[in-house]
Amino acid sequence: MGNVTQDIVGKLWNLCNILRGDGVTYHQYVTELTYLLFLKMAKETETEHQLPKGYRWDDLEKKSAPARLEFYKVMLIHLGGHGSMLVQEIFGNASSFIKKPATLTLLVAELDKLDWYNARQEGLGDLYEGLLEKNAGEKKSGAGQYFTPRPLIDAMVDVMKPTLKDVIQDPAAGTAGFLIAADRYIRKHSKSDKWTEAQQAKHRRSTFYGMELVQDTHRLALMNLMLHGLESDPSASGIRFGDTMAEEGQTQLPKATLILTNPPFGTKVGGGVPSRTDFSFPTSNKQLCFLQHVYRGLKPGGRAAVVLPDNVLFEGNVGKQIRADLMDKCNLHTILRLPTGIFYAQGVKTNALFFTRGETDKGNTKEVWVYDLRANAPQFGKRTLLTKEYFAPFVLAYGGDPLGSLDALKKRKDTGEKGKFRKFTRRLITERDDSLDISWLKDESEGDGEALLEPAVYARQAVVELEDAIEDLQAILLALGEDTEEAVA
Repeated sequence: MGNVTQDIVGKLWNLCNILRGDGVTYHQYVTELTYLLFLKMAKETETEHQLPKGYRWDDLEKKSAPARLEFYKVMLIHLGGHGSMLVQEIFGNASSFIKKPATLTLLVAELDKLDWYNARQEGLGDLYEGLLEKNAGEKKSGAGQYFTPRPLIDAMVDVMKPTLKDVIQDPAAGTAGFLIAADRYIRKHSKSDKWTEAQQAKHRRSTFYGMELVQDTHRLALMNLMLHGLESDPSASGIRFGDTMAEEGQTQLPKATLILTNPPFGTKVGGGVPSRTDFSFPTSNKQLCFLQHVYRGLKPGGRAAVVLPDNVLFEGNVGKQIRADLMDKCNLHTILRLPTGIFYAQGVKTNALFFTRGETDKGNTKEVWVYDLRANAPQFGKRTLLTKEYFAPFVLAYGGDPLGSLDALKKRKDTGEKGKFRKFTRRLITERDDSLDISWLKDESEGDGEALLEPAVYARQAVVELEDAIEDLQAILLALGEDTEEAVA
């Protein structure tokens, strides 16, 4: 992020402290700012043709201070049903949280004073992503549930190596971080300025797909895509507003060659199982449902990288059935044990799973490689930032084959009991009751790790870890309840 962009992000974020006197929360502020930024940036980038006449930045700015707030509220409603498809999606069901005319006047004046020329040179997408990152890092905003750390996204994209030929999907799109990172990788590793018309059309109409359940988050995602130059065709590709666990997830997300995602934690709101009918193993556990969506949504030979909490690796009954089905239908070749505390809830333990859909539905997983970045990891936070360099050894050890083919796996080095990267055969995993929660390194902060536990010992450990997971979930819901009741719903 350039100096000008950092400066603007800082100024915009500091404004929120003033707005909190008007009862505006951090998450509401970023949503509110999205409306105003869209209007301002449409003017700055000369794309105001998307907006109906009479409802543009200058129309808002020229209103007298007392009348501006009333006009702004009418403007939001009007834009929800007029203008381009993108405008109508971003402003759909929009309403303002601002109560005082002076608050809106301050926002408009401060936005007008910023250095937009140099911000455009550095990249408006970086500016907006900086705001999203600030919001995710603010614990009280609750927005961390929609924001996967960018260094982790980049590492997952680096080993998956997306190309223009891919059909890329994120069924839990959040603010579109995975899709934007995949596009950035594609452009960096191909000569996008020399793409043919057919390649450009493919990129625009049939490369990036996603779905997001929360409308405020959906509008942030659309804004993020637009500012990164990734304006998809609303009639074809793009991020849909909908529920992946309902019929639209079954019908509106096409089969993919690459799925990158970090599904939401927790259980289905209100209990019960998803309403879609194509899952072989119905369950109220959202992560297990999303995992089924991912491996069922891959084309033969398609690959996936998915962030999932520990309970997916060890949960019994339907969890065991889903893991067995995954390892039959896919080559689950790599698990990355992630450090705790890198998401919005400090106690949540997560992993990245990497797998490839087989040409047949049986016996695809021969061995699983586990890379442990959790044991003896730093305590990440404001003092110790999570950076891309932290994942570099994993990317190197993973190797250059995104599919995890058997030939590629033969080139990997098992570093033994004192190393971070180890191989476990499918037979050994079967003996462990299909548990994939494998650790072996001594963690000074948590005691000894145990690699190959006896079933009885493992069962006791699983119960303890499940109880911990429930406590973590309760803490998450409690933390989110203050500011994001709608988001939880």
